[in-house]
Amino acid sequence: MRTHTDPYSLRAGPPSVETYLRLRVVSGLSAKTQEAAEAGLPNTWHGVTVLHGDEPVGMGRVVGDGGCFFQIVDICVAPEHQGRGLGRRIMGELVEELDRRAPDGAYVSLIADGDARFLYEKFGFRETAPVSVGMFRTV
Repeated sequence: MRTHTDPYSLRAGPPSVETYLRLRVVSGLSAKTQEAAEAGLPNTWHGVTVLHGDEPVGMGRVVGDGGCFFQIVDICVAPEHQGRGLGRRIMGELVEELDRRAPDGAYVSLIADGDARFLYEKFGFRETAPVSVGMFRTV
């Protein structure tokens, strides 16, 4: 009898700058500059990179102050690897680490694009509206 071998593995830690820049663009997230990535990635509270063999094909990060506030960011999977439960695996790893290390009462937020909200709901995230709404500003 043949057993199924999972071709994907998760590596804890933020992605490399090159991987970060590439995965954001190929998955449809906004492009970031190398300078911004070099400054931001070391501030990752917890991150995970999905590997297909040795190739990074997905990622996700938690950023924040380490005590009161955390934000889940950069959840993405390269298009040719989507639909295989990798987003769920990324979120599972991030939420597990938050549950393990974040202080009781910490506020964890994220911005859900499109149908991604259905995935995030499975991990206990709820819409804030109408009590509050997400807002943003870019510089």
